[in-house]
Amino acid sequence: MTAFDAASLRYDANGLIPCIAQQEGTGEVLMMAWMTREAVERTLETRRVTYWSRSRQAFWIKGETSGHTQDLVDLRVDCDRDCLLAIVRQTGPACHTNRRVCFYTSVTQGKEVELMAPE
Repeated sequence: MTAFDAASLRYDANGLIPCIAQQEGTGEVLMMAWMTREAVERTLETRRVTYWSRSRQAFWIKGETSGHTQDLVDLRVDCDRDCLLAIVRQTGPACHTNRRVCFYTSVTQGKEVELMAPE
């Protein structure tokens, strides 16, 4: 086992790395968002998943305004070190549209089909 250094991850030209959030126990894929090195470090330190908002150019702790929090269970690094998987304990909907997951639309026979309504 070696010490983890967030600087060792492979960030894109904007200093970002994608992070997929997955529900603990069920494996349900909840969402994907971006992290900076500091967001990774904050997440590991606080155990509250912290992302980087590209539109606001600011950190956001999942659920800090909605109450729909993500508590970190485990953070995993992929083989190329350019993508993260956050195993989380999700409280409430993960999507800002108030749906359980962000992946609520299916492309079926060339049409978009909504799989779930807001909660």
